[in-house]
Amino acid sequence: MSVVFRHQSGGADKVFTKGAVERILNLCTTIRAGDGDLPITERHKDDILANMEVLAGEGLRVLALAMRDWEEDVEEWRGYPRESVEKDMMFLGLIGLYDPPRPESYASVKKCHQAGITVHMLTGDHKATAQAIAQQVGIIPKALYKVPRHILGAVVMTAAEFDGLTDEQVDALPVLPLVLARCAPQTKVRMVEALHRRGGFVAMTGDGVNDSPSLKQADVGIAMGTGSDVAKGAADIVLTDDNFASILNAIEEGRRIFDNLKKFVLHILAENVCQACALLIGLAFKDSTGLSVFPLSPVEVMWIILITSGFPDFGLGMISATPDVMTRPPHDRRRGVFTIEVLLDIVVYGLWMSALCLASFGLVVYGWGSGELGNNCNSEYNPSCDTVFRARATTFTCLTWFALFLAWEMIDLRRSFFRMQPGSKKYFTQWAVDAWKEKFLFWSVVFGFVTIFPILYIPVLNRK
Repeated sequence: MSVVFRHQSGGADKVFTKGAVERILNLCTTIRAGDGDLPITERHKDDILANMEVLAGEGLRVLALAMRDWEEDVEEWRGYPRESVEKDMMFLGLIGLYDPPRPESYASVKKCHQAGITVHMLTGDHKATAQAIAQQVGIIPKALYKVPRHILGAVVMTAAEFDGLTDEQVDALPVLPLVLARCAPQTKVRMVEALHRRGGFVAMTGDGVNDSPSLKQADVGIAMGTGSDVAKGAADIVLTDDNFASILNAIEEGRRIFDNLKKFVLHILAENVCQACALLIGLAFKDSTGLSVFPLSPVEVMWIILITSGFPDFGLGMISATPDVMTRPPHDRRRGVFTIEVLLDIVVYGLWMSALCLASFGLVVYGWGSGELGNNCNSEYNPSCDTVFRARATTFTCLTWFALFLAWEMIDLRRSFFRMQPGSKKYFTQWAVDAWKEKFLFWSVVFGFVTIFPILYIPVLNRK
């Protein structure tokens, strides 16, 4: 960038230019030294670049400053060629600017790595500056000497090196660059496309006009709240606090919602499998006329679906995240909710509960009862159906309790209900703390438990 300053007291006007060191050096013909202005030589340039590398290696953003006298008289600056201003400059020196990362950046990047999220940094800074900042925030390791040489060359690259590769060569790299320096807009777009070709889901952050193409190309474009209007228009999300940790919080909330959706689906389908198997297998129980006797009445089935399971299902959608939500890799987008684990749980829970329900029906009828299944017990109650209605009440109670306790077990799909907090010292009471923590679910289970008794013991209701 160049600015023309006019001297108010009649002195010579000046042009001052700042920018990337390599570019400014190409514009300079002289250098200001302690013993006067000298023609700039290759030795001078080598010394300047060496000093720039030292400053950049400390994480400073390095700019070069140059000037020259301005003697032209320009009436209309619009359309005036830039090359006519930025030429025959005198090199004045280097400026090192330190823009420290936010304090929470290192912890956020570390959490991303724990969650299986790879962080790439694409910047316009010098390669050494970008590498130093990336090491400060944990994007790349500080001990790079431990990284194999063939991988190290791909970890930190300049845009010129990356753009010089074909798509086939990029795909053949052992890893995509974690740090890309001196990036142009097209370089960022190529990185997003390369990540897509490797099956990645890409979230891109940016604040400038040059970030707009890559924000549009990414699966989720995230613009900074202090960024340009063009970037905000191209993005899907605007981050009002400009805080990288907010993105991590959003990922955690998204995983919590997805987990809760799986728990809801698992709970309701496992119950459906249980009821379906119990009713279908229960067709084997036949009365004296040869008609099948249902282990559960239609009213009991509807009560379990709408009342007993309905409120706990709502509660499962509102529970807090599990302790390991940000320490496991992202889920496979191709599988969605119905993973092998969920399908297996649906079948196992459903079949096990149905087996216990049928066993309870059989025990009441054949173990403690006469073994008689009465006559026309599916339609109405009569004295011959006393044993059948007792068995149905037992089956209904078992299925209700199974559904309620299964809802509590669904709080964490991978841990026991009695040990959902692995770091807790409350070995015998932690389960009560976890149950009370999810208050809507807790009271839903209590409500389902309490409503069993009036249904079983209030006359008329217990014969429907």
